[in-house]
Amino acid sequence: MKTWTLAWAALVVLGSALPIAAAEAQTNVRVRGTITAVAGDTLAVKSRDGRDLKLEMPADVAVAVAKAVRFEDIKVGDYLGATTSPGPDGALVALELHYLAPTVPEGHIPWDLRPNSMMTNARVGAVQSTGKREVMLQYKDGAQRVVVPADAPIVRAVPGTRADLVVGEYVFIGAQAAPDGTLRAPRIQVGKDGVKPPQ
Repeated sequence: MKTWTLAWAALVVLGSALPIAAAEAQTNVRVRGTITAVAGDTLAVKSRDGRDLKLEMPADVAVAVAKAVRFEDIKVGDYLGATTSPGPDGALVALELHYLAPTVPEGHIPWDLRPNSMMTNARVGAVQSTGKREVMLQYKDGAQRVVVPADAPIVRAVPGTRADLVVGEYVFIGAQAAPDGTLRAPRIQVGKDGVKPPQ
């Protein structure tokens, strides 16, 4: 099943007809916020920091819908992204977990969801569900033990359509910012039925 998650943090424009200089001038930015309007190919979003943004959607915009997953459904070998914050005992504490597409690079990098948060993309090496819920995430250059609180969202992105872009829903967008400030949204992850997109 195709998912649209952390891949948005490192967007690559394939088959673009833009000149190389113009493509290099674009900046990848993460947009988090609530849809305030949808008008044709324009999506209006109130960002989490209070800005009113307008994003252009291409005709082939990819829309993905957030769907909740139970911790008990996680198994060894699953490819997950974990947004975490530092825990008191050296372990990382999950702010959320989300399933990743196999094309998303693995690793452990700083993230901007909250101050001092990290993003770990890795295969599940072990799952502990008795007592404290934990997953061991293993990637090429290391491993991280992640404690998963009961209130940490666990989400899978499933294919959606433009009809899922509803006013009032929360979105996570890996947008492309042009030098003139224009924002373009080739991929959009949107909440549904009370489940917000992670990241």
